[in-house]
Amino acid sequence: MSNMTRNRLLDRAFRLVGLLATLLGLLLLALFLLDILRTGLGRLNWQFLSALPSRFPARAGIYTALLGTVWIMVLTAFIAVPVGLAAGVYLEEYGRKSRWSALLEINITNLAGVPSVIYGLLGLHIFVRLLRMGSSVLAASCTLALLILPILIVATREAIRAVPKTLREASYALGATRWQTIWYQVLPASMGGILTGIILALSRAVGETAPLLVLGVLAYVPFAPKSP
Repeated sequence: MSNMTRNRLLDRAFRLVGLLATLLGLLLLALFLLDILRTGLGRLNWQFLSALPSRFPARAGIYTALLGTVWIMVLTAFIAVPVGLAAGVYLEEYGRKSRWSALLEINITNLAGVPSVIYGLLGLHIFVRLLRMGSSVLAASCTLALLILPILIVATREAIRAVPKTLREASYALGATRWQTIWYQVLPASMGGILTGIILALSRAVGETAPLLVLGVLAYVPFAPKSP
Protein backbone atom coordinates (compact mmCIF):
# COMPACT_ATOMS: atom_id res chain seq x y z
CA MET A 1 0.00 0.00 0.00
CA SER A 2 1.45 3.33 -1.06
CA ASN A 3 1.78 6.31 1.26
CA MET A 4 -0.80 8.25 -0.74
CA THR A 5 -3.40 5.49 -0.34
CA ARG A 6 -2.64 5.17 3.36
CA ASN A 7 -3.03 8.93 3.83
CA ARG A 8 -6.37 8.88 2.03
CA LEU A 9 -7.63 6.07 4.26
CA LEU A 10 -6.48 7.89 7.37
CA ASP A 11 -8.18 11.06 6.16
CA ARG A 12 -11.46 9.22 5.59
CA ALA A 13 -11.19 7.49 8.98
CA PHE A 14 -10.55 10.81 10.74
CA ARG A 15 -13.49 12.38 8.92
CA LEU A 16 -15.74 9.48 9.96
CA VAL A 17 -14.61 9.72 13.61
CA GLY A 18 -15.27 13.47 13.60
CA LEU A 19 -18.73 12.97 12.10
CA LEU A 20 -19.60 10.29 14.68
CA ALA A 21 -18.39 12.53 17.52
CA THR A 22 -20.51 15.41 16.23
CA LEU A 23 -23.59 13.21 15.86
CA LEU A 24 -23.06 11.84 19.38
CA GLY A 25 -22.95 15.35 20.83
CA LEU A 26 -26.09 16.36 18.93
CA LEU A 27 -27.87 13.18 20.03
CA LEU A 28 -27.07 13.81 23.70
CA LEU A 29 -28.20 17.45 23.36
CA ALA A 30 -31.48 16.31 21.79
CA LEU A 31 -32.04 13.80 24.61
CA PHE A 32 -31.43 16.45 27.26
CA LEU A 33 -33.80 18.89 25.56
CA LEU A 34 -36.50 16.25 25.22
CA ASP A 35 -36.17 15.33 28.89
CA ILE A 36 -36.39 19.01 29.92
CA LEU A 37 -39.45 19.56 27.73
CA ARG A 38 -41.13 16.38 28.94
CA THR A 39 -40.62 17.35 32.58
CA GLY A 40 -41.25 21.09 32.33
CA LEU A 41 -44.00 21.62 29.77
CA GLY A 42 -46.65 20.21 32.10
CA ARG A 43 -45.77 22.80 34.75
CA LEU A 44 -45.43 25.77 32.41
CA ASN A 45 -48.53 27.97 32.45
CA TRP A 46 -49.52 31.63 32.48
CA GLN A 47 -49.65 31.79 36.27
CA PHE A 48 -46.03 30.61 36.48
CA LEU A 49 -44.98 33.42 34.12
CA SER A 50 -47.10 36.20 35.60
CA ALA A 51 -47.20 35.43 39.33
CA LEU A 52 -44.97 37.04 41.95
CA PRO A 53 -42.62 34.99 44.14
CA SER A 54 -44.35 33.18 46.99
CA ARG A 55 -43.41 30.89 49.83
CA PHE A 56 -46.09 28.53 48.55
CA PRO A 57 -44.65 26.60 45.56
CA ALA A 58 -48.03 26.25 43.85
CA ARG A 59 -48.46 30.05 43.76
CA ALA A 60 -44.87 31.03 42.98
CA GLY A 61 -43.95 32.62 39.65
CA ILE A 62 -41.00 34.14 37.82
CA TYR A 63 -42.56 37.46 36.85
CA THR A 64 -40.12 39.65 38.79
CA ALA A 65 -37.07 37.67 37.69
CA LEU A 66 -38.20 37.62 34.07
CA LEU A 67 -38.98 41.34 33.96
CA GLY A 68 -35.76 42.22 35.78
CA THR A 69 -33.73 40.16 33.32
CA VAL A 70 -35.37 41.90 30.36
CA TRP A 71 -34.72 45.34 31.89
CA ILE A 72 -31.07 44.57 32.60
CA MET A 73 -30.35 42.95 29.24
CA VAL A 74 -31.95 45.76 27.22
CA LEU A 75 -30.09 48.45 29.14
CA THR A 76 -26.82 46.49 29.03
CA ALA A 77 -27.07 46.10 25.26
CA PHE A 78 -28.04 49.76 24.87
CA ILE A 79 -24.95 50.86 26.82
CA ALA A 80 -22.31 48.32 25.80
CA VAL A 81 -22.99 47.56 22.12
CA PRO A 82 -22.52 51.10 20.69
CA VAL A 83 -19.44 51.74 22.83
CA GLY A 84 -17.91 48.36 22.03
CA LEU A 85 -18.51 48.68 18.28
CA ALA A 86 -17.18 52.24 18.19
CA ALA A 87 -14.06 51.30 20.17
CA GLY A 88 -13.40 48.27 17.98
CA VAL A 89 -13.81 50.27 14.76
CA TYR A 90 -11.55 53.05 16.02
CA LEU A 91 -8.78 50.73 17.23
CA GLU A 92 -8.81 48.68 14.03
CA GLU A 93 -9.38 51.34 11.38
CA TYR A 94 -8.12 54.62 12.84
CA GLY A 95 -5.67 53.73 15.61
CA ARG A 96 -1.99 53.88 14.72
CA LYS A 97 0.42 51.10 15.57
CA SER A 98 2.46 52.28 18.55
CA ARG A 99 3.56 51.18 22.00
CA TRP A 100 0.46 52.77 23.49
CA SER A 101 -1.88 50.93 21.12
CA ALA A 102 -0.05 47.64 21.77
CA LEU A 103 -0.36 48.16 25.54
CA LEU A 104 -4.03 49.07 25.14
CA GLU A 105 -4.72 45.97 23.05
CA ILE A 106 -3.04 43.70 25.61
CA ASN A 107 -5.04 45.23 28.46
CA ILE A 108 -8.34 44.91 26.60
CA THR A 109 -7.61 41.26 25.88
CA ASN A 110 -6.68 40.63 29.52
CA LEU A 111 -9.83 42.38 30.77
CA ALA A 112 -11.93 39.76 28.97
CA GLY A 113 -10.56 37.17 31.41
CA VAL A 114 -10.96 39.13 34.65
CA PRO A 115 -13.30 37.40 37.15
CA SER A 116 -16.78 38.88 37.15
CA VAL A 117 -16.72 39.55 40.91
CA ILE A 118 -14.00 42.17 40.29
CA TYR A 119 -16.39 44.04 38.00
CA GLY A 120 -18.99 43.77 40.75
CA LEU A 121 -16.64 45.47 43.23
CA LEU A 122 -15.84 48.15 40.65
CA GLY A 123 -19.53 48.76 39.97
CA LEU A 124 -20.26 48.87 43.71
CA HIS A 125 -17.71 51.65 44.23
CA ILE A 126 -18.38 53.72 41.09
CA PHE A 127 -22.05 53.31 40.24
CA VAL A 128 -23.63 52.53 43.62
CA ARG A 129 -21.56 54.76 45.90
CA LEU A 130 -19.86 57.51 43.86
CA LEU A 131 -22.68 58.08 41.35
CA ARG A 132 -25.35 57.25 43.98
CA MET A 133 -27.37 54.94 41.75
CA GLY A 134 -28.06 52.57 44.61
CA SER A 135 -28.96 48.92 44.08
CA SER A 136 -30.88 49.72 40.91
CA VAL A 137 -31.39 48.20 37.50
CA LEU A 138 -29.26 50.97 35.97
CA ALA A 139 -26.29 50.23 38.26
CA ALA A 140 -26.52 46.52 37.42
CA SER A 141 -26.71 47.28 33.68
CA CYS A 142 -23.69 49.59 33.78
CA THR A 143 -21.68 46.96 35.67
CA LEU A 144 -22.58 44.21 33.21
CA ALA A 145 -21.81 46.59 30.33
CA LEU A 146 -18.28 46.97 31.69
CA LEU A 147 -18.08 43.20 32.00
CA ILE A 148 -18.88 42.47 28.35
CA LEU A 149 -17.20 45.52 26.83
CA PRO A 150 -13.79 43.81 26.29
CA ILE A 151 -15.52 40.85 24.61
CA LEU A 152 -17.37 43.17 22.23
CA ILE A 153 -14.22 45.14 21.37
CA VAL A 154 -12.16 42.01 20.66
CA ALA A 155 -14.96 40.41 18.61
CA THR A 156 -15.48 43.59 16.58
CA ARG A 157 -11.76 43.92 15.84
CA GLU A 158 -11.44 40.29 14.78
CA ALA A 159 -14.50 40.55 12.52
CA ILE A 160 -13.22 43.74 10.88
CA ARG A 161 -9.73 42.29 10.51
CA ALA A 162 -11.18 39.37 8.54
CA VAL A 163 -12.51 41.71 5.81
CA PRO A 164 -10.14 41.60 2.79
CA LYS A 165 -8.05 44.71 2.17
CA THR A 166 -8.99 44.57 -1.51
CA LEU A 167 -12.54 45.57 -0.53
CA ARG A 168 -11.24 48.75 1.09
CA GLU A 169 -8.91 49.48 -1.82
CA ALA A 170 -11.74 49.10 -4.32
CA SER A 171 -13.89 51.51 -2.31
CA TYR A 172 -11.07 54.06 -2.12
CA ALA A 173 -10.48 53.69 -5.85
CA LEU A 174 -14.10 54.69 -6.50
CA GLY A 175 -13.62 57.89 -4.49
CA ALA A 176 -15.18 56.89 -1.16
CA THR A 177 -13.85 58.38 2.06
CA ARG A 178 -12.57 56.27 4.92
CA TRP A 179 -15.81 56.60 6.88
CA GLN A 180 -17.92 55.78 3.80
CA THR A 181 -15.76 52.71 3.22
CA ILE A 182 -16.19 51.60 6.83
CA TRP A 183 -19.93 52.29 6.97
CA TYR A 184 -20.97 50.91 3.57
CA GLN A 185 -18.38 48.19 2.96
CA VAL A 186 -16.44 47.02 6.01
CA LEU A 187 -19.23 46.91 8.60
CA PRO A 188 -21.76 45.08 6.37
CA ALA A 189 -19.08 42.55 5.40
CA SER A 190 -18.10 41.94 9.03
CA MET A 191 -21.61 42.05 10.51
CA GLY A 192 -21.83 38.27 10.87
CA GLY A 193 -18.81 38.11 13.17
CA ILE A 194 -19.91 41.22 15.06
CA LEU A 195 -23.38 39.79 15.72
CA THR A 196 -21.80 36.56 16.94
CA GLY A 197 -19.68 38.54 19.38
CA ILE A 198 -22.73 40.49 20.58
CA ILE A 199 -24.70 37.27 21.17
CA LEU A 200 -21.81 35.67 23.08
CA ALA A 201 -21.26 38.80 25.18
CA LEU A 202 -24.94 39.13 26.10
CA SER A 203 -25.09 35.41 26.85
CA ARG A 204 -22.30 35.86 29.37
CA ALA A 205 -24.02 38.89 30.87
CA VAL A 206 -27.37 37.14 31.30
CA GLY A 207 -25.70 34.27 33.17
CA GLU A 208 -23.64 36.37 35.59
CA THR A 209 -24.85 36.63 39.17
CA ALA A 210 -21.65 37.40 41.13
CA PRO A 211 -21.50 41.12 40.12
CA LEU A 212 -25.19 41.58 40.97
CA LEU A 213 -24.77 39.98 44.38
CA VAL A 214 -21.84 42.30 45.11
CA LEU A 215 -24.01 45.28 44.15
CA GLY A 216 -26.46 44.30 46.87
CA VAL A 217 -29.27 42.85 44.80
CA LEU A 218 -31.98 41.32 46.96
CA ALA A 219 -32.34 37.56 46.95
CA TYR A 220 -36.09 37.85 47.36
CA VAL A 221 -37.81 40.60 45.30
CA PRO A 222 -41.60 40.79 45.75
CA PHE A 223 -42.04 43.56 43.17
CA ALA A 224 -41.17 44.22 39.53
CA PRO A 225 -39.03 47.18 38.43
CA LYS A 226 -40.92 50.05 36.80
CA SER A 227 -37.94 52.23 35.81
CA PRO A 228 -34.14 51.95 35.58
